[in-house]
Amino acid sequence: MATNSPADSDGHPEDPAELLPPTSVLTLDEYLDMQAAIGDRTRFTLLYRLVHFGERSPKELEAALDIRANNLHYHLRKLVDAGLVEKRKRSRADEDGLFSYYRATSLGEDILEYGVEELIRREHDYRDAYSSE
Repeated sequence: MATNSPADSDGHPEDPAELLPPTSVLTLDEYLDMQAAIGDRTRFTLLYRLVHFGERSPKELEAALDIRANNLHYHLRKLVDAGLVEKRKRSRADEDGLFSYYRATSLGEDILEYGVEELIRREHDYRDAYSSE
């Protein structure tokens, strides 16, 4: 995929798509779609809950986020389409029967940890750097 376009003095390619390794299974647009998917507060909160509190059924997510079912499923579908969340179906029934549940994918975990959460963790450093001027 690399076209060997000019790079700056730090080695950054002119075309951001060239940041991807030649064997990348995802395109730059797919990575950007993931980032856009968590740019919505409801989807960010859904992903955050699934990453930090584990898999949840739609009913559990509705209750935790105080969100209507149709709105919840719209946002979950966006996260599933972006590859950040996966929908699973229980293989054995429990007292509630067979039901679907959602869990974060490894990409979902990583984009959360190394994206917005990393920026939030660095906020103290940024604040200290700018307040000393």
